[in-house]
Amino acid sequence: MFKTIFHISKMDCPSEENIIRMKLDSISNIRNLQFDIPNRQLTVYHEGKVESIDQAVSELNFNSTLVSTEESELQINTSDHKKEKQLLWTVLLINFSLFGLEMVTGLISNSMGLVADSLDMLADSIVYGLSLYAVGHIASKKKRVAKISGYFQLLLALFGLAEVLRRFLGYEDVPVFQTMIIISILALIGNAASLYLLQKSKSEEAHMKASMIFTSNDVIVNIGVIIAGIAVYFTKSKYPDLVVGSIVFLLVANGAFRILKLAK
Repeated sequence: MFKTIFHISKMDCPSEENIIRMKLDSISNIRNLQFDIPNRQLTVYHEGKVESIDQAVSELNFNSTLVSTEESELQINTSDHKKEKQLLWTVLLINFSLFGLEMVTGLISNSMGLVADSLDMLADSIVYGLSLYAVGHIASKKKRVAKISGYFQLLLALFGLAEVLRRFLGYEDVPVFQTMIIISILALIGNAASLYLLQKSKSEEAHMKASMIFTSNDVIVNIGVIIAGIAVYFTKSKYPDLVVGSIVFLLVANGAFRILKLAK
């Protein structure tokens, strides 16, 4: 077994980590990848020669440098990986539960803001699922799963935007602002709890940092829907809800494009 260390100067966010993982996924002699994002360092545990790994990393044009190669035993902190999985399962279940709650109440209250936020929750559940796939090993099917997830998320966003356009042009009842505000507050509490758990872990792993970013965005979206509910109350109009719904669907679409980019 060999341990090879690369310095990758352009590896500074979760996107680069996922791109590198999927690039190296097809190299069968790799046994483990360990990422140190702050120091832009990748440690590869592998069998056999390093040339094919070095070539694959170089092809990404991330300004990579092979620092060292030496014989070593594979060192994995299985306790940390177990904790990461438990944490990601917790936030995944929170997000999926909120997806169901917001979808049902959004349809009942005629609120596109809640429906859009529910689909954003579903998209985040997919992200957490992919993060679970990444913990501690290379997932051989991760690229395919990411691509399917990206297209599914994009389809949901396009459907939502089409529905918002239909409601803008047609006659629709004013959303029930009480439901918008109450459910969004519950979603805000759930996302705040998820963000607290993720930050409490103090993980430096890229997939965990990506989960924190998505959850932080959700908190902002929840606040936006609450503000839209208040605006609906004062204006007696459907338009604040539709504006917020449009913004959230665009965020979901942007997330889909990011996932599809990683899956190339």
